[in-house]
Amino acid sequence: MDNNDELYNVVEVNSAQSLSQVRRHRLLQICAVSALGLVASLLVARGVAFTIFASGLISLLVAFLLAYRHKVQASSFVLLSAMSAMLFALALVGAGLFDIAIIGYPCLLIFAAILGGVGLFGSLLTLTIIQCSVLVWLNLSGHVVPSTPKLSWEHLIFVQVIFIITGFSVYVLVRDIKQLMLSLQEEHDKVQLSRQQIQHLAHHDPLTHLPNRLHGEQLFQRLLKDLRKANKQLALLFLDLDNFKPVNDALGHVAGDILLEELADRLSNLLSKDQYLIRFGGDEFLVLTPFTDEQDNQLSLTRFVNTLLAECAKEFEVQQNRVVVSSSIGIALAPQHGEHFKELCRKADIAMYKAKSDGRNTYCFYAPEQDAHSEERFTLLQKLRSAVANKDFELYYQPIIDLHTGRTASVEALLRWPQSDGSMIGPDKFIPLAESAGVINTLGSWVIAQACLFCASQRERGHSDLRIAVNISALQFNDGMLKSYVEEALATAKLPPEALELELTESLFLNESSAILQQLSALTDMGITISIDDFGTGYSNLAYLRKFNASTLKIDRSFIHPLTSDDNDVPLVQAMITMASSLGMHTIAEGIEDEATKQMLIEMGCQLGQGYHWSKPLNEQEITDKLRN
Repeated sequence: MDNNDELYNVVEVNSAQSLSQVRRHRLLQICAVSALGLVASLLVARGVAFTIFASGLISLLVAFLLAYRHKVQASSFVLLSAMSAMLFALALVGAGLFDIAIIGYPCLLIFAAILGGVGLFGSLLTLTIIQCSVLVWLNLSGHVVPSTPKLSWEHLIFVQVIFIITGFSVYVLVRDIKQLMLSLQEEHDKVQLSRQQIQHLAHHDPLTHLPNRLHGEQLFQRLLKDLRKANKQLALLFLDLDNFKPVNDALGHVAGDILLEELADRLSNLLSKDQYLIRFGGDEFLVLTPFTDEQDNQLSLTRFVNTLLAECAKEFEVQQNRVVVSSSIGIALAPQHGEHFKELCRKADIAMYKAKSDGRNTYCFYAPEQDAHSEERFTLLQKLRSAVANKDFELYYQPIIDLHTGRTASVEALLRWPQSDGSMIGPDKFIPLAESAGVINTLGSWVIAQACLFCASQRERGHSDLRIAVNISALQFNDGMLKSYVEEALATAKLPPEALELELTESLFLNESSAILQQLSALTDMGITISIDDFGTGYSNLAYLRKFNASTLKIDRSFIHPLTSDDNDVPLVQAMITMASSLGMHTIAEGIEDEATKQMLIEMGCQLGQGYHWSKPLNEQEITDKLRN
């Protein structure tokens, strides 16, 4: 039996018990009032009538005691059968069918209606009909001769007793009916309120109380229909917070909920009566707003979107913490881009991701060519998952040269994805996809393992001082298993930790979590060195170079390539080299393509270089031959 059945049974039991208590209470009242009436009748009764009233009073006392002891069914039977017999006896010794006792039968039928169900009422009605029929037969056949008494004050008392008891029973019945009607009205009101609450919950988000996706679709259809009549269009804005996850991770989901509630309030205050804000899910919102093709109206839409972006970028006060987030907005237009809600949401979502790729905290209108990019991304994602599972990747290696000696100091492992047609998919395409798809840890651990095996094999071939550099994604720190992967790779390859260098991008500086700092500290304690890749293109906060235990600085190729043709970058590169030297760090210049650039870097004090001047990235066999020669 499930919980619903158990609850239903409990309700049934409680209802039955409540009804039984009401019937018992009414039975006690009826017995008491009827007994008082019979006592009054006994005071003026004479002869046989006295005996009949006395017998009825005794029966009432018995019925009262049975009801008091919670034997409601037995009490009802005694009461109704005794009173019916009493009335029949009074009519039999009196005027028969014309006796005043006959007017007591309706009172009994009311008792039956109050105390029992259809069965009890039907049985008493049948008994009443039979008794009346018997009276008539006995009188007509001459077996009993009706005795019509002379009118007296006693008869008035008997009639008044019957009226009082009948009136009381009618009053009780009507009051119960009124209470039942009132109870039914209250239950109806509760049902209506519950229905409204259920309707609200079904169509609104419980956190922000905004219309949810289901209700949003209804609003979209209704608004589009109205705007079409007015020759207007409908803009669907897909708003997604750019950096909401770090808020949840750092402050907890309760803080995230508080931020979403406040954001919903802020955005709602910006809307007019014909604009709607919808909670699409998570940190995603929809805004429905009408507009026309007129230039002024389009500018108004753009201003409205920028207002939304500015409102999202304002500071939030969350649990005594100041939090700043931003948002990206994708815009699709109806009917220009479609007339179906799901279709418009998909296209606005595609445009929103284009806004994110354009730098975030901006907006983008949907364009048909974005669909092709989305389909390409989806196809590539499916291939990527299969490739990761089957390890369909290959490592290429590019030498890192000591600028003073010309010796290969180390090699950088670079991941490539070869295709069946002989082409290559570059890491700039599949690495971000692997990060978003959640397979970067699997792919990254495989790269570390293969790079360590390669370096160990080269050391066995006589290059005993060769070191290997491996790029690490910031996401590889999230599960806390990076140190374990590195230890396993080093142990399998029998490579000393000093031979491995992990290259980190500056984006890692944006995350100051203690977990990352602890992992970096544990890695450097093993003897592994840390280098900062593409320095100068990202966060470039010097304070973090020591905090992250970095020993090498790699100057991005965008600063190195124009050195011989543009003097503007010379001071920047010189400053980076000088700063690194003052911190006790080595510098590696990326993208060296000619001898002149190499000589200029040597004069600046740069120790190491990398680029096509020496070698492009090579596969394992090619780099092995190059190192041997």
